[in-house]
Amino acid sequence: MGGGCSVVVFHIFFFFLSYLSPGSGNHGEEIHNNEIYSEIKPSGHLLDYRAPRWCHDLHIKDGEATCYSPRGGGYRSTLGTQCHLSCDQGFRLIGQISVQCLSTRRWSGFAHCRRILCHVLPAIQFGSYQCSAGVSESSRCDYSCALGYTLEGDRSRICTENQQWSGGEPVCVDLDPPKIQCPKSRVKFAEPEKLTARIFWGTPHVKDSADGVITRVFLRGQEPGSEFPEGEHVIRYTAYDRAHNRASCKFIVKVQVRRCPDLTPPLHGYITCSSAGNNYGAICEYHCEGGYERQGSAARVCLFSQNWAGAPATCSPMKINVNVNSAGGFIDQFFEKQRLLFISAPSSSDRYYRMQTTALQSANCGLEQRHVLIVELVGESPREVGRVRSQQLSLELIEELRQALRISRTYFNMVLLDKYGVDRERYVQPSTSEEIFTFMDTYLLSSQEMDQLEANRDNCV
Repeated sequence: MGGGCSVVVFHIFFFFLSYLSPGSGNHGEEIHNNEIYSEIKPSGHLLDYRAPRWCHDLHIKDGEATCYSPRGGGYRSTLGTQCHLSCDQGFRLIGQISVQCLSTRRWSGFAHCRRILCHVLPAIQFGSYQCSAGVSESSRCDYSCALGYTLEGDRSRICTENQQWSGGEPVCVDLDPPKIQCPKSRVKFAEPEKLTARIFWGTPHVKDSADGVITRVFLRGQEPGSEFPEGEHVIRYTAYDRAHNRASCKFIVKVQVRRCPDLTPPLHGYITCSSAGNNYGAICEYHCEGGYERQGSAARVCLFSQNWAGAPATCSPMKINVNVNSAGGFIDQFFEKQRLLFISAPSSSDRYYRMQTTALQSANCGLEQRHVLIVELVGESPREVGRVRSQQLSLELIEELRQALRISRTYFNMVLLDKYGVDRERYVQPSTSEEIFTFMDTYLLSSQEMDQLEANRDNCV
């Protein structure tokens, strides 16, 4: 009995010494963290796998230790216990993934959990982003663009556990064209005596959702304030924003010409008109052929109402007054109406006289087109004869004309007066009609008379 008690007392004393020895695992005043150091197992200690708390309890901040003890699931720090270390979502394990409770009453390694952080995302031009949890793991950053811009690329990025953002960096691009509004189309009547109109308009209204006001606006067509001819004209504007998106608009400029009915030339006459001849403001003048004089208005104007002012004129045979007592009175009645060709000869049998009259008889049409009237002074007093067409001149008037125009009786001579009664050419020998006409066409006929002559040249055959 005494021997058995001695054995029991020895075992109790040995266990007590083992419990009080250094590294015994007494946790009364010991501060613990997650640092676990591997140590060489000291010799001379008795291992007790039955001790419920051989190592200190293992805790890991922002993580979890899952332990398996030789003594069963209810123990977490007995000798030989193995613990698998893991971190919470958003954290990464730094150190050993698994530790064991050693005979030194310490864990076999060190580990801690570090928060997973991604780099700060760069700002994007013309846009921004908002993140759900900053740069932490699983944080989602959603991108958006400023008004007028469209996002191209990933609309959101997530901070992954490898500390990288998913996807790629998007960009904000301006895909919307600017908005442009042209002035309204307009119609304007041509100005008097013109086939054109000067038209003005304002600049188009241009705006862009991204850039605001647009200044790069280009015109295709005539500038405002230009002269536009009759008809429709398309004016087009094109605007570009900074992203080279473009938008265009157009409007119509229409010029209308007010026109009167075409005038009919009078019999034995013709009409010359300004501008286009029948447009608003055009002036048409009536002219009569040689030997005819105008009766009625000299000119008519095309009114805005598209009617002609006044009444049409007519051409009637010119009445020649031979019952005058002076050369001036005779010549003045032809002012601006006729050119006078005086032919004088000593007698009707004069060779030059006969040659000249024969040449002019075949050129009556050309004389009429050039408004030439022939006055003959033939013979010597008292048997002197003067005539114009079929009318006879008095001896007194014949003398007045000879004195005023210095026309000799003694030899053949001719004097050509223009429509203003001015002596323009003299002949002392017969001339062909072509020579006389060439002189008139070169020096006496107006541009209007030349145009009329060209238009009616084929009438003289």
